[in-house]
Amino acid sequence: MNILNALFKTSLGKKVIMAVTGLVLVGFVFGHLVGNMQIFSPPEKINAYAHLLQSLGPALWLIRGFLLLMVGLHIWSAVALVLENKAARGPEGYAGQKTLKASYASRTMRYSGLIVFAFIVYHILHFTTKTAYGPELFMVDLHGEMVPDVHTMMVLGFQNVGVSIFYLVAIALLSLHLSHGISSMFQSVGFRTRSWGGCLNKISILLCIVYFLGNAAIVGSVLTGYVKVQNPAVQAALAAECEDDCQDCETHLVANN
Repeated sequence: MNILNALFKTSLGKKVIMAVTGLVLVGFVFGHLVGNMQIFSPPEKINAYAHLLQSLGPALWLIRGFLLLMVGLHIWSAVALVLENKAARGPEGYAGQKTLKASYASRTMRYSGLIVFAFIVYHILHFTTKTAYGPELFMVDLHGEMVPDVHTMMVLGFQNVGVSIFYLVAIALLSLHLSHGISSMFQSVGFRTRSWGGCLNKISILLCIVYFLGNAAIVGSVLTGYVKVQNPAVQAALAAECEDDCQDCETHLVANN
């Protein structure tokens, strides 16, 4: 009980919570990128990976619940610390000098967090509940078993320019968020010193650049046609839809000439 009181009722405890939850979430986003990079392999690779995760059953929902708990605790500790700092400064608020010294990433954390949250909601609708698209076209045979065709979902999703732009903006903001957050994790628990603080900042920025470029490569490969839909059923449906659109266009031209 004393440990819980120290964690949830003291500033140091809240900093520890924010650092630990941040570390878990950083590991998740980079692991998620590694999984998504399999889109450059044959479709069976990423479909098998997604099927493996789905086959975990209740354990997968426990993992999701744990990650949501980490997100909730991370947000709570961040808000609590901001309110404590604001109360300690008094009615004057941020001093001009402190504002100038604060990095752009740190000053935009709250806004980037909101947009990233919206991105997470769409991501769940797209890949978890499959609400964004009809699931009937997104099944494929994998070693004699019908499994969700995640490869096709990703390709069709990123072929939508609006979706791709929103995704890139969200990833850019998340990268900005991480560039400040990774360094702050060490500072929150007292592991960041002046002797290696500058090096830590550079490593954080480098990691975030790699993270952004990795996700941007996925989007760019789809928009440029380098990665295409390979599900025969979906290819046939797209071809039929294209043919219908062409016929409608020809009918419209004839009617107006």
